[in-house]
Amino acid sequence: MNAPLKAVPLSDFSLNRFKVFLGIISGQTYPEAPSEPHQTVTRIMMEQILQSCRIVKPGRILDVGCGQGPALDVMREKGFHAVGITINDEDLRVCREKGHEVYDMDQSFLDFRDGEFDLVWARHCVEHSILPTFTLSGFHRVLKNGGLLYVEVPAPDTVCHHEQNTNHYSVFTKSAWVSLLKRAGFRIAWDNNFDFTLPIGTDTYYMFVCEKLP
Repeated sequence: MNAPLKAVPLSDFSLNRFKVFLGIISGQTYPEAPSEPHQTVTRIMMEQILQSCRIVKPGRILDVGCGQGPALDVMREKGFHAVGITINDEDLRVCREKGHEVYDMDQSFLDFRDGEFDLVWARHCVEHSILPTFTLSGFHRVLKNGGLLYVEVPAPDTVCHHEQNTNHYSVFTKSAWVSLLKRAGFRIAWDNNFDFTLPIGTDTYYMFVCEKLP
């Protein structure tokens, strides 16, 4: 019978290599100015979720990879307390100039307390994670029991070939995302595909509304 495997602590050398790698990854970000159809989709989905999840205002909502604040704008307009995170300096500057509470923070290493948020909004950000299972588990940790997670990610092998984007590291099939979300401790309450037509053909995003299980 084989002996059980033992956890091997990471050496300082391994940790330093990982930190260097994270620095390279963070250097591949780019500013996310509001654009269509993203701005319209953001407003439609945000309004639908805020109407259905019954968060007691002002509540606390985390906008992961907030770009230059299109979702934060809607949350504030609706009377909710919204917090954003980004690792792009230009997006950080623009959001703060608009008066939003935004932090320089990686989605995989959330520096928030357990159970701090009623809703985590993660639109077009988890595909940028090099550690998607770890990232989703972090979203689970910072949500209150029964809190909601909204995830929207691009589908692979469309005309846009998102899997070839320089900083898209996790572009998976829908069934793979379903499996990852469940492993991270979520119940998928609703899912859908958003298809839209571009001059070169049809692109697809996967949408998931998930509830945190205890």
